[in-house]
Amino acid sequence: MTRRAAAACEVAAWWAALTGLWLVLVQTVDVLECCVGAGAALLAALVARAARLAAVRP
Repeated sequence: MTRRAAAACEVAAWWAALTGLWLVLVQTVDVLECCVGAGAALLAALVARAARLAAVRP
């Protein structure tokens, strides 16, 4: 697995987990809520990867 594929899998896993959490916690599930949740989860997934990389490198 290349580095790019591993990075994509890591971000996808974070995104799926965070999107699922958003959908569980939101009261009303409609199209707008799903879009906002998916966008927020994508941003959070990218930040989570960057934070993990920053913590690993000295």
